[in-house]
Amino acid sequence: MDKHSLSESDISDKFVRPAMVQAGWHTLDQIYAQFPLRAGRVVVRGNKAHRDKDTVLKADFVLFLKPNIPLAVVEVKKARLSPQAGMQQALNYAALLDVPFSFASNGDSFVFRDATLATGVLEQTLTLDQFPSPQELWARYCAWKGWSAEVQSVAAYDYAPDPSGKKVPRYYQLNAINRTVEAIAAGQNRVLLVMATGTGKTYTAFQIIHRLWKSSWRSEKPGGQKRILFLADRNILIDQTMVNDFRPFKGAMAKLSANAKGVERVNAQGQIEVDDVDLAVDKSTKAVNKSYEIYLSLYQAVTGTEEEQNIYKQFSPDFFDLIVVDECHRGSANEDSAWRDILTYFGSATHVGLTATPKETKDTSNIAYFGEPIFTYSLKQGIEDGFLAPYKVIRVDLDKDTFGWRPTAGMTDNKGQLIEDRIYTGRDMNRKLVMEPRDAVVAERITAYLRATDRMAKTIVFCEDIDHAARMRQALSNANADICATQPNYVVQITGDNMEGKRELDNFIDPEKPYPVIATTSKLMSTGVDAQTCKLIVLDQNIKSMTLFKQIIGRGTRLREDLGKSWFTILDFKRATDNFADPAFDGEPVQIYEPKGSDPIAPPDTSPEPSDPAKPGLPGNDGTQGPQDPLDPLGPFGGAGGTPPIKYVLGNQVTVAVARERVQYLNAQGKLITESLRDYTRINLTKQYDSLDKFLQAWNDADRKAALLEELESRGVLVEAMQEELSAQGHTGLDPFDALLHVAYNMPPLTRRERARRVKKRNVFTHYGPVARQVIDALLDKYADEGIATIEADTVFNVQPFTDIGRPAEIIKSFGGRLQYKTALQTLERELYTSGPDA
Repeated sequence: MDKHSLSESDISDKFVRPAMVQAGWHTLDQIYAQFPLRAGRVVVRGNKAHRDKDTVLKADFVLFLKPNIPLAVVEVKKARLSPQAGMQQALNYAALLDVPFSFASNGDSFVFRDATLATGVLEQTLTLDQFPSPQELWARYCAWKGWSAEVQSVAAYDYAPDPSGKKVPRYYQLNAINRTVEAIAAGQNRVLLVMATGTGKTYTAFQIIHRLWKSSWRSEKPGGQKRILFLADRNILIDQTMVNDFRPFKGAMAKLSANAKGVERVNAQGQIEVDDVDLAVDKSTKAVNKSYEIYLSLYQAVTGTEEEQNIYKQFSPDFFDLIVVDECHRGSANEDSAWRDILTYFGSATHVGLTATPKETKDTSNIAYFGEPIFTYSLKQGIEDGFLAPYKVIRVDLDKDTFGWRPTAGMTDNKGQLIEDRIYTGRDMNRKLVMEPRDAVVAERITAYLRATDRMAKTIVFCEDIDHAARMRQALSNANADICATQPNYVVQITGDNMEGKRELDNFIDPEKPYPVIATTSKLMSTGVDAQTCKLIVLDQNIKSMTLFKQIIGRGTRLREDLGKSWFTILDFKRATDNFADPAFDGEPVQIYEPKGSDPIAPPDTSPEPSDPAKPGLPGNDGTQGPQDPLDPLGPFGGAGGTPPIKYVLGNQVTVAVARERVQYLNAQGKLITESLRDYTRINLTKQYDSLDKFLQAWNDADRKAALLEELESRGVLVEAMQEELSAQGHTGLDPFDALLHVAYNMPPLTRRERARRVKKRNVFTHYGPVARQVIDALLDKYADEGIATIEADTVFNVQPFTDIGRPAEIIKSFGGRLQYKTALQTLERELYTSGPDA
């Protein structure tokens, strides 16, 4: 056998795996080949998305002590390479998996890197029969961590098995779960986990709870029975958690409530079932059943201003061993909050905080309470890894918001109130000044976007307050009267005061339910709402809190490619997306587009405004919770505590229009482009081809023009975006070649149809037979309609009009064979891009 002729896969199977098996590693549950790490970033181009194959990461082998407890990475290269050739890859993968052991091999030997320095040597070469055993690496790992036997027992405890066999923790979930369990086993009593919305915080919490509950942790308690409390601030969070991720706890788990209804869940066969949940509170006596081991509760359900409402005090202070606080930024960070009362009462328990957005202000701090995050997985990481949906931004600036509006002398509003004489700007809209025509313009723009894309795309409209949400429901219903006349739930208001709308929340987030499509809200849907198929987030709310901004963006970040959702769009009427420029934000958009007044709404350096000192309770300024809606601090009318402030309402006395446009995109490095798209394209193209001749040479030399265009896109030349912009300016039907020539080298552009017509007039292909000439004419027509990539595709003969001419093999034969057809296609492309006479 010539070893040097073997592939990496052959080297892995014939030499590397046998060496590991010989050392005592089990194939079924310890050796994982082609272990997936990153799924590949979703790249959005126009209205299409694909995964970037270059960003997909798989380790050749990951070695586990037992399932989900990784120890080492092994990277394999061909025999003709050095055994060290794969070490850098192995180190990168080991860093992702948070393991200290890395191996590289070419099938002749191993290079072993031990970051624990157990023997005092960082890297050494091993023969194939010197590969270390699982017990040896685990012993080194535990000694490195300084763990006692008791800690080792907890840290190595099994994960909860998945009955379906489909759910495998992702690499970052493994890190979050293992780090948390290890830290708690070692004695840490306050733990903070920061994970972006949509990355599986609840599943992570489930595995942490399972492993601590079932392991020997705190086994010194009488009877060895451990009790756990899971706190959240939304009823839907509790119910969905109980019937989904926490479902294996059924029988040992109860809800701290006296009232509950059946909760819908989707079973493994995709069918909807209704689950009943166990209740731990007697409806008549309010007495708590203390026989359960795992309790889930709304903090509002167990606390209150009256002592008898503080149900949690029916438990002894040492009753619970573990308390997990979901969305802990919402309350537990405040020293005077109800959550902190509960946590203080159960102070002897271990407390774990989960959040996507830890809150850090002068008055509020998650970190001060829980400590520095033990693990962080950001929105940016989730998008780069391909586990979260990227997004586009469409910015729409309205004239009165942008340039301000001042009433004429003595002007009164619809209620006869004299309007205070001053300049009103965007921050006043829907707080102090309501312009009904503005509601209509916003509704029309939202509707225009949905008409241009998908009218059934789930949409959340974030409004200033409940009153604004009610008006927008009406404005959107009128803008979509053709649907709403027969489908009244096409648009609904989902706010804290609207029980009918709140009942529609479950239908809105259910991927199987088509209605409602559009939900208007203020704060109720800003956090904890798992709207998996939400494709449009509309911002018509002043957002000054980065925490709130991230939470709102998180409503759209879930990927559901199986349901056609690969990205989502943010439609911004308040310049809230200026937060993208804030260093505290960690995930930038793929595109920002601001249409002009007549442009289609679908898309072919400022600092945050200061908070209003007269309104300390404005949304997002402090996160306080008012009595009208726990997530709407302004109450239904925008006044603190629900008190109506002076709010002027104007109707047809004013007009509102779209004011201005600016287009921004992300470059190849993921940074926001600040110059115009034209300038950016010109700079990037001329950087690679400093003269027109060099660009023409590269274009003509390319066997496949589509491949060259893909390469240019990967280097930051946004060809499709540039074509969209030129099309919006009236240059329609351009070949990418002409778009680039026009923008970068100031050449007059030709349309595809003009180029095809010129080739037909030259009679270049007269020496071919009638069938071949018919095919060439059809290719030119197809090019004129769809572009160069279509005629270069191998599948071009599978569509009309080619299917009418003959089978693909017959078409190829009309040219004399495949080689002769390729020559004809190359001639056709050369003629298309030749600046010959129009004759």
